[in-house]
Amino acid sequence: MHRFLLGFAALGIIAAGTAWALSAPRPLDEAQITDLQGDPQAGRTIFLAAGCSSCHRAPARDSDPLILSGGRSFASDFGTFHAPNISTHPDHGIGNWSQAEFINAVMRGISPQGAHYYPAFPYTSYIRAEPQDIADLYAYMMTLPSDATPSLPHDLDFPFTIRRTLGLWKTLFLRDDWAVTGPLTPQEERGRYLAEALAHCGECHTPRNLLGGLTRAEWHRGAPNPSGTGRIPAIAGPGFDWTEFDVSAYLSSGLTPEFDVVGGTMADVVGNLRQLDKADLDAIAAYILRAAREGD
Repeated sequence: MHRFLLGFAALGIIAAGTAWALSAPRPLDEAQITDLQGDPQAGRTIFLAAGCSSCHRAPARDSDPLILSGGRSFASDFGTFHAPNISTHPDHGIGNWSQAEFINAVMRGISPQGAHYYPAFPYTSYIRAEPQDIADLYAYMMTLPSDATPSLPHDLDFPFTIRRTLGLWKTLFLRDDWAVTGPLTPQEERGRYLAEALAHCGECHTPRNLLGGLTRAEWHRGAPNPSGTGRIPAIAGPGFDWTEFDVSAYLSSGLTPEFDVVGGTMADVVGNLRQLDKADLDAIAAYILRAAREGD
């Protein structure tokens, strides 16, 4: 019995050590990001495509989209998340972050202190971005206003308050491969990059499993609204009959083919994307239709 208990304890220690190792933060290789020089003008395009202000501006509808004071609430099956202040304030925002810390936060979900961020922050999509684009985004965001509003704590129940366990979640679900694979045209590839790596369309339009990971087999097939009200529509599969023109026009005007007006959180998405070049909107439309065909 004594040997059995010792063996059991040893297995427990090994299992705990393995879990601790698997849950460790995994930042980008420093060689990938050390020498990057950000371009603020190019970063504005990334800012719009990634929808940063949609989540991080103040909750009021008329709030300035360039003052990223945070505070918006996002309900989920795991609790309520509150978007943090990511303005240039040195204490309450990201004003003191280095470029490398910013890139690792966006692309790996790791805080400057080495803690895991919750995947309510869509680094699960941003992981596919080019580090240069995120360096450009950093350069642009460092030109934006400072705001001293403190970030609100998330409202989560145990065990979701244990951030270290997110490392295990990342081991299962944080992946940098594309959901829609080739062969793609150059336009579709551009659209895939904009939609999958930056605009993170799949994060809302794709259902999730019990652990909160995206169900890729049902890519863009619609999903329950995390708020508990209604459903986020499918943009693939039976019943989705929009053309590339319809999608591009919707992203630029906010009007559906039936002349309904965009509403809800999608209104913020359209408000950002409509500021991109038409070629980029056409590329997103081409990708959406390509993704819809691949899912049929």
